[in-house]
Amino acid sequence: MSRTDMPTTWDERAMLATFLDYARATAVAKCADVSAEDAAAAPLPGSPLMTLGGLISHLRWVEHWWFEVIFLGEEDRGPWTDEDPDREMRIGAELPLADLLAEYEEQSVRFRELVATTDLAATAKRPVRDGTHVTLSWVIMHIIEETSRHNGHLDILRELADGTTGD
Repeated sequence: MSRTDMPTTWDERAMLATFLDYARATAVAKCADVSAEDAAAAPLPGSPLMTLGGLISHLRWVEHWWFEVIFLGEEDRGPWTDEDPDREMRIGAELPLADLLAEYEEQSVRFRELVATTDLAATAKRPVRDGTHVTLSWVIMHIIEETSRHNGHLDILRELADGTTGD
């Protein structure tokens, strides 16, 4: 996954797609060459789910929720349950980080195609909490915001794990 925040053109689709890919690539870069032990570690007091692997799993499943379930109206295949609503983060700490990153990148390819070929003003098949049927451009912006926020968490976890810092 390449990492640039400069779109090839200045239209809305190119800018949204570029920033989405930039946020995704940043998340992947934060996990480069991390040990299995560090990927599963939860070093923040009171945050047992906050692990590098857990956050990558969460990002993967957040995109599933917004693109597949909400926007496309497909079946929810997420690992969460009523009893364990954060299960995607819990299992992320248990699975090999390389597998989680591969799943995340494979899924990104599918959603990149959706973003490239679907009208940005198209509305979601399912409503969000307040009953609104959001647009594809809103979904993309929401995922950029969510991924970028968690990139800050990944940055902190990585620095705590092995001292690695960077953009």
